[in-house]
Amino acid sequence: MRTIHGRWRDAEDAVTLVDAHHHIWDLTRNYYPWLRDVPEEHFFLGDYEALKRDYLPDDYRRDARDHNVLMTVHCEAEWDRTDQVGETRWVTAMNRQYGFPNAIVAHAWFTTPDSAEVLAAQAGFPLVRGIRSKPVTARRPGSPVAGAPGTMQDEAWLRGFAGLERHGFSYDLRVPYWHLHEAAEVARAFPRTRIVLNHTGFPWDRSEEGLAGWRRAMETIAREPNVHLKVSEFGLRDGLWDEESNRRIVLDAVAIFGIARCMFATNFPVAGLRVEYGALVRAVKRMLTPYSAAEQDRFFFGNAVDFYRLPDPATR
Repeated sequence: MRTIHGRWRDAEDAVTLVDAHHHIWDLTRNYYPWLRDVPEEHFFLGDYEALKRDYLPDDYRRDARDHNVLMTVHCEAEWDRTDQVGETRWVTAMNRQYGFPNAIVAHAWFTTPDSAEVLAAQAGFPLVRGIRSKPVTARRPGSPVAGAPGTMQDEAWLRGFAGLERHGFSYDLRVPYWHLHEAAEVARAFPRTRIVLNHTGFPWDRSEEGLAGWRRAMETIAREPNVHLKVSEFGLRDGLWDEESNRRIVLDAVAIFGIARCMFATNFPVAGLRVEYGALVRAVKRMLTPYSAAEQDRFFFGNAVDFYRLPDPATR
């Protein structure tokens, strides 16, 4: 099999994987407001000044150099929203130049008058497999936003969401765990749209009460058979990356969804604010020792290949 490096790592701790969620950006040429001139006050990892630099395919290759990365999926990175298709066009050009990313999760607002046109334009790019469009959410549990414009109960948002099925797009769901009950209702209403929950449902509150609430929410959305999970991004705003604490999150999440619906993702370079790429991959590999080699292969690359309709790695 061919990797994004063009070589195979035979080291004992080298993991073979498809990275189901990462970003690249060129701040010199392209406009990302949150990385250029509009600080995101409530960024979930706090200070993100270190991200305000170009992160190109060669930077990703450098970070991933110790592992066998077969293919990658690029997830939209909040490119200028007045040009929603621009990022797709640029990432497609990066694929032609570097051979990856191999699939794109693009962006389209669901509530704007041109939502259907933007979805159709995204569908014109062969690498686009799905859409991520963040709904309006509350910053903490119990904050009332349900039914507000842009939320998952907003009729306009739901009409826009319905356009995913017309193009065969999946949906990358990014919400904190206290919105997963609402997301489960969306999944139930659109059973033919495949949904993948990003970043392990954001288990930010590691207190026993917080983890219990996260598990209940995860169990609720996992009941919907069209929902899958990206096991990724365990970083905390005010805490270090801790393997033992994160092991509990990973094993609980995989047990709730079943390993057949879980896929690995790095969320680099964002996750790099808390952990080095190689250390992240090796740590998750250690966490999965209770599972068989075949199950681990499904987790690290097989499930992402199926979900995002990637080429068979054996043919690469």
